[in-house]
Amino acid sequence: MRDKIRIAVLAGGWSGEREVSLKSGKTVYGALNRERYDVTLYDPRDDLEVLIKQRAEIDLAFILLHGKFGEDGRIQGMLDVLHIPFVGSGVLSSAMALNKRIAKDVFRRAGLRVAEEIILEQGAGFSADRLIEALGYPMVIKPVSEGSSLGISIVHNREEIQEGIEAAFQYDREVIAEAYLNGTEITCCILGNQVLEALPLVEIVPTAAYGFFDYEAKYKPGATNEICPAPVSPSLAKEARRYAKMAHRALQCTVWSRSDMIIQDEVLYLLETNTIPGMTETSLFPLAARAAGMTLSDLLDKMITFSLEQYSP
Repeated sequence: MRDKIRIAVLAGGWSGEREVSLKSGKTVYGALNRERYDVTLYDPRDDLEVLIKQRAEIDLAFILLHGKFGEDGRIQGMLDVLHIPFVGSGVLSSAMALNKRIAKDVFRRAGLRVAEEIILEQGAGFSADRLIEALGYPMVIKPVSEGSSLGISIVHNREEIQEGIEAAFQYDREVIAEAYLNGTEITCCILGNQVLEALPLVEIVPTAAYGFFDYEAKYKPGATNEICPAPVSPSLAKEARRYAKMAHRALQCTVWSRSDMIIQDEVLYLLETNTIPGMTETSLFPLAARAAGMTLSDLLDKMITFSLEQYSP
C-alpha cells in the first residue's frame, strides 16, 4: 500500500480567469502537506496530453480552474471519463451553478430569495424601456455564465445599459439584467457532504476606489476590506448560514462551495454560489477557514478527506 496520496492540482486553463486560477493552483500546491501527498501541478491548457497519459498515477485531482472549462462541468466530465476522482462538485452541479439563469431558477424553487432579473439573448434585441420599468435604476448587467465579475456593469442610464449589454455579450450569448441590491455584501463558505459545516461569515467592503466587488477588487491585495467574522446580527448570520447550506444542497454540490449574498434593509438575498472558490492569498475561503481555526493545510486535508469519501465503495 502506498504511503502517500497522489494529488494532481489542475490550474490555469482557458478562461478569462486563467491568471487567478494559476495563483489558486500555486497556493494550494504549496500548502499541501508533503508528508501525506505526492503533488503534481498540471495546466490543462498546456499539459492535457500529459495528464491523460498519467491518469493511472493520479489518486485525486484538485480542480482550481475558475470560470469556463473549469467550473462549468466540462473538466469534471473529462475526469469522469478518465476515471480520475476529483475534489468538489460534479458535472450537473457545476453546470447549474455557473449558469446564473438556471441557478436562480433552482434557488427560487428551493425557497431562497433572489433579485429580479430579465434574460437577454444575443441577436434577439431588447427593450431598454422594459428593463427600466421592470428593474429600475441602477441595474446590474452581466454575462449569464461567467465568474470573478467578468463582463459585469452597474448602469444608471440608457447609454450605460447599451454599453453594459454590449460588454457582457463579449463573454456569453446570454446576458442577465438584474435589479441592483444596495446593502452589505457577505459570503458564506460551506464544507462537507451529507453533514455541512458553515464557516464564519465574511463581510466584503471594497475601498472607495471601487464601485463594487469587481475583478480587480477581488484579487488586488488591499483593494477590499474583508471582515471575518462579519459584524451582522445573530439572526441574519443564522439565516445566511441556512441560505448557504440550502443553496449547496439545491445545486447538489459536494465537498465545498461559497455562496455570496446581499443584506438590503435587513433582508437577505442570495446572489450566486461558487463551486470552485478562489484559493489565492487574498481569497475568502482561506480567510473564513482561518477564522474557524484552520490553517490552509488543515482545510485542504478536510477537502481531500471529503472528496475521497465520495469515491469510497
